[in-house]
Amino acid sequence: MKDPTSPATSKASGVAWPPIAVPGQGLPRDRQTRPAIGGPPADAPHRSSRDSQPAEASAPTTASYSAGDPAPGGSETQDGAGAAGEGSALLDDLRTAIGRYVVLPSDEALTAVTLWVAASHIQPGLQHAPRLAVVGPTKGYGKSRLLDVLYETVHQPMMTVNTSPAVVFRVIGKNPPTLLVDEADTIFGPKAGDKEDLRGLLNAGHQRNRPAWRISGPEHKPTAFPTFAMAALAGIGDLPDTIMDRAIVIRMQKRKPGERITPFRSRYSVPELHALRDRLAGWLVPLRGTVAGSVPRMPVEDRAADTWEPLVIVADLAGEQWPARARAACLAMTRNEVVQDEQTTLKTRLLRDIRRVFDQEGGREALRSQDLLAVLIQDAEAPWAEYGTKGLNAYHLANLLRDFGFSPANYRFENGRQAKAYARSQFVDAWARYCLAPAPSAPTAEVPARPTPGRPPAPPSGTLPTGPPGGPAGPRPTR
Repeated sequence: MKDPTSPATSKASGVAWPPIAVPGQGLPRDRQTRPAIGGPPADAPHRSSRDSQPAEASAPTTASYSAGDPAPGGSETQDGAGAAGEGSALLDDLRTAIGRYVVLPSDEALTAVTLWVAASHIQPGLQHAPRLAVVGPTKGYGKSRLLDVLYETVHQPMMTVNTSPAVVFRVIGKNPPTLLVDEADTIFGPKAGDKEDLRGLLNAGHQRNRPAWRISGPEHKPTAFPTFAMAALAGIGDLPDTIMDRAIVIRMQKRKPGERITPFRSRYSVPELHALRDRLAGWLVPLRGTVAGSVPRMPVEDRAADTWEPLVIVADLAGEQWPARARAACLAMTRNEVVQDEQTTLKTRLLRDIRRVFDQEGGREALRSQDLLAVLIQDAEAPWAEYGTKGLNAYHLANLLRDFGFSPANYRFENGRQAKAYARSQFVDAWARYCLAPAPSAPTAEVPARPTPGRPPAPPSGTLPTGPPGGPAGPRPTR
């Protein structure tokens, strides 16, 4: 029988839509062996009439499946290699559908969002609930459209734009919803007001067994409310570090003039995305017990591994190209956030700039505080010339480095004079812990200069200068 949730036959809207008007029917896959989006698996057995549901009951709605409930399609389609192959094809279809409605910043980001959506359907079996932080520099970068797509594809979505924290506390249970938070600045920014409880819930809910205790009921008994739930948060600018550190970060940008997307229209977009959602549930819900004991091989460690593990689990279940694709996205996006953090965190930026100064000075084992400050302030792209009221000074420098255990000490230089200085050996351990190793520069092909008519071409010169135009990067230290 035909799938009652497919866009062409849905009775939810009372309109039969022509197949040509439905996005997704032009997917680059063989229709003889694979169904169109929303159709049943090609190798699934035909259901009997007693399994059929009325079209009204099967129309796209917000689905909710508990860990013990049968998913759409049941376990009949989960038959070994066939299920794995269907999982890979299903993720391909989901990835294509998301990419039609939203322009994401990279292929890795599109892969991450696809796997995050799929992971929401197995979250009752997971140990960690990764956040999806959708951030951008200005308004109009597509965050609301991405949330629209997530709302129609994740497990049991719950939009929390104006939701009371008390409601969220009581909704989260053994089968938690997927929280979708738009306008996150109302929670974390200066307008937060009385939303501190919701902020605490979002911080604690990344890991299991982190309940929030409240006095509840007419008897005023201490009650533990579960907080574990996956959440997507969208806002302008970076979210607090406690959220970003627990999130897969999607740094959105405005679309360029040549980048086209399919308009999101409920009459055909919602049925298509609901069909994908139901197929995801049919594949993944029966596997919740299996994923509870999964320990995948991770390319990263610590908090990043906790955050990306659910996505890698889904990729391993799908097989084919998805395990390699997921781990490549994990490495690329995690490293990008490390670089982003280095560029925005002032103290880490200072460590990196000090390392650059020592590298420029060659083999010197110590630099006087005044010499180090002079080089730092001279960098026009660094914030040190405008730090404080008159620029970075010796007091500021010592104060910023104090958390790392650094302080200037008397150092005797080659001319016999003593001065307050910082030694290279002080920073070696901190550079290894907080700064990425400098990436090796790729060799570039030399472009020969155009010879002047009547003159032979000049021979190639030696190495190019490494400092900025105009001479060395800093003043020569006085003796």
